[in-house]
Amino acid sequence: MSILQVSTSSLSSSTLLSISPRKSLSSPKSCRIVRCSVEGTTVTERKVSATSEPLLLRAVKGEVVDRPPVWLMRQAGRYMKSYQTLCEKYPSFRDRSENADLVVEISLQPWKVFKPDGVILFSDILTPLSGMNIPFDIVKGKGPIIFNPPQSAADVAQVREFVPEESVPYVGEALRRLRNEVNNEAAVLGFVGAPFTLSSYVIEGGSSKNFTQIKRLAFSQPKVLHALLQKFTTSMITYIRYQADSGAQAVQIFDSWATELSPVDFEEFSLPYLKQIVEAVKQTHPNLPLILYASGSGGLLERLARTGVDVVSLDWTVDMAEGRDRLGRDIAVQGNVDPGVLFGSKEFITSRIHDTVKKAGRDKHILNLGHGIKVGTPEENVAHFFEVAQGIRY
Repeated sequence: MSILQVSTSSLSSSTLLSISPRKSLSSPKSCRIVRCSVEGTTVTERKVSATSEPLLLRAVKGEVVDRPPVWLMRQAGRYMKSYQTLCEKYPSFRDRSENADLVVEISLQPWKVFKPDGVILFSDILTPLSGMNIPFDIVKGKGPIIFNPPQSAADVAQVREFVPEESVPYVGEALRRLRNEVNNEAAVLGFVGAPFTLSSYVIEGGSSKNFTQIKRLAFSQPKVLHALLQKFTTSMITYIRYQADSGAQAVQIFDSWATELSPVDFEEFSLPYLKQIVEAVKQTHPNLPLILYASGSGGLLERLARTGVDVVSLDWTVDMAEGRDRLGRDIAVQGNVDPGVLFGSKEFITSRIHDTVKKAGRDKHILNLGHGIKVGTPEENVAHFFEVAQGIRY
């Protein structure tokens, strides 16, 4: 196997990355040789222990791995021709995401083409709402619509605790089938919405630019919002456990809108509930990696780490090296290439991958984007991203 040593101006001279052709990749169960040049001294060949555990899980634990695991948020979706074809037959998003056969088929589309190290469930963070007595729909061109946004304590009292076995049995079935299909060659990932982000959608009646309604509730009737946040917290604890018991090997928590809060308000309306989720899940599933993602999180990084999650997923507005310094090396990181980079040339994509991997270092890093793949992203550029990423050798 030929090895190409790569060093660019964006990479520090302390470590060289080895890039090998994608076709030479072996299965996760095989033994690999790692060569690394550090501080001008050549380290002798070091064997990575053979194991059947997926690369992503080993990296999160801090085990020695020969490259960073890679998957992409929204890797199953509208940029793929196979997904577009399926959408013509099943135009409703809820029809696609609430049918176990379609969920499995869509989740596996990028797996079959790119072989990412994480295969994430095709679903939506709002999927539990119907089971909580919150009617909603996801309309093409408009996004989520909440039909009766709660506005009072009486409205919040009508929100039911989520029982996934009854409300979303297709999620459990899909996860079990994905575990069988992927067969531990990659980690199967589940995900949930965080309490504040779910509350934001529900109170605002859908997506929002200014978050006026939830902030009005937070600052004028905080007890009402706290009651709703607690209901979502209890329900998401149950949902994460259900996903794990059904086959998810890691779960990502999306608190996409928490960064609309000031630090002091984040500490009141988001942080306590995230900590409660992590602590409760770890009591029953201590070895389940929990990943936390919040877009635009540069001002809250240290607070995100205080939640107790295993991995903080950085968006692209945070320099990876600075993010690692601020978080400390005990916590794993994920990210954080700008998804817009995938509209650039293949050479540009390659350089940004190298820059991100270099800044992250060789321990506890999952290569990903800083947000989901954007609509219209060239599929061949996504293929190139995976090819380069999977060819990296520390």
